[in-house]
Amino acid sequence: MFVTLVFCHVKPDHIDEFLDATRANHEASIREPGNLRFDVIRSVEDPDRFVLYEWYVDEAAARAHKTTPHYDAWREATADSFAEPRYGVRYDGLFPETAAG
Repeated sequence: MFVTLVFCHVKPDHIDEFLDATRANHEASIREPGNLRFDVIRSVEDPDRFVLYEWYVDEAAARAHKTTPHYDAWREATADSFAEPRYGVRYDGLFPETAAG
């Protein structure tokens, strides 16, 4: 599986707009072919920090996500939200195993 954790440090005065845009992106992303999970989590210790946990069946499905209108809308809506550039870290998903894996 193709897993990416996207780390986001959001400006305190942009959290509401970030959450609105991210919820819309999440809701559309979980309906994409090839998407297995798209979770949004928030740090308890630092509520300005979020992680997007994106799990796709393969790299092609993850790449296809970045060509969707909802991803473009999320990027545009959150462009001024970040206190520092967001970044993704790539992982191989091992468990749970899926039919694709």
